[in-house]
Amino acid sequence: MTTAAVGSPGSARRYLHSLWLLSARDLRVRYATSALGYLWSILDPLVMSAIYWFVFTQIFQRTVGHDPYIVFLITALLPWVWFNSAVSDFTRAFNKDARLVRSTAIPRSIWVNRIVLSKGVEFLCSLPVLVAFAIIAGAPVGWGLLWFPVAIILQTALLVGLGLLVAPLCVLYTDLERTTKLILRVLFYASPIIYSVGDLPGIFPELAAFNPLSGIFTLYRVGFFPEVWDTLSIVVGALMCLAFLGLGILVFRRLERPVLKEL
Repeated sequence: MTTAAVGSPGSARRYLHSLWLLSARDLRVRYATSALGYLWSILDPLVMSAIYWFVFTQIFQRTVGHDPYIVFLITALLPWVWFNSAVSDFTRAFNKDARLVRSTAIPRSIWVNRIVLSKGVEFLCSLPVLVAFAIIAGAPVGWGLLWFPVAIILQTALLVGLGLLVAPLCVLYTDLERTTKLILRVLFYASPIIYSVGDLPGIFPELAAFNPLSGIFTLYRVGFFPEVWDTLSIVVGALMCLAFLGLGILVFRRLERPVLKEL
């Protein structure tokens, strides 16, 4: 394909073409030497779902979540894997390809956005697992499923914003890579994955609303579990996603030059 066919340098079309090429390369490299290939994108959330389902339904008496519980878990675990793996990769986004970041004229934000896109493609490829378990478990499907794409858009905005924050800061402050991993561990249990916002006691539902993942995971679930709808967490979560996106763009613009000097 010629240069003219993908737009002039600096154009949005050229940017999107480069973004897709880099994301596709990441996916090919990730699965080129793997015998299981695509199955790895679904194995992690599937194993996690099976463990939590077994613990909370076969060993202990479950008091949180909704039935069928396996579908309840998968609807949040699949997007959590997208979120967790993307944020983890943000910490190495620039250091991993430092030479290319320094030498290419492509906007440096592409090194963040390619992670969001490639991990997002893996998330979309894992959705057949959710469909299969929903059919097997007999989960009811309602009009709330129309909120599913909205959840994807909000999560994309959140990840882009976080990536534009985390990636440059980890270059300037190397200890943030380990700190980010610790925060992700805490965030897993602080997010409504094995429970819903409505299961929280006291003032915790209001506090949970300030975790943008609460609103996002709720939107993923309402198509199967309309009773989990929580207006506060959804509205506050959506506003926080946009706030993180705006803050990320602002911080990235200010830190881009210091990052290039550091690499």
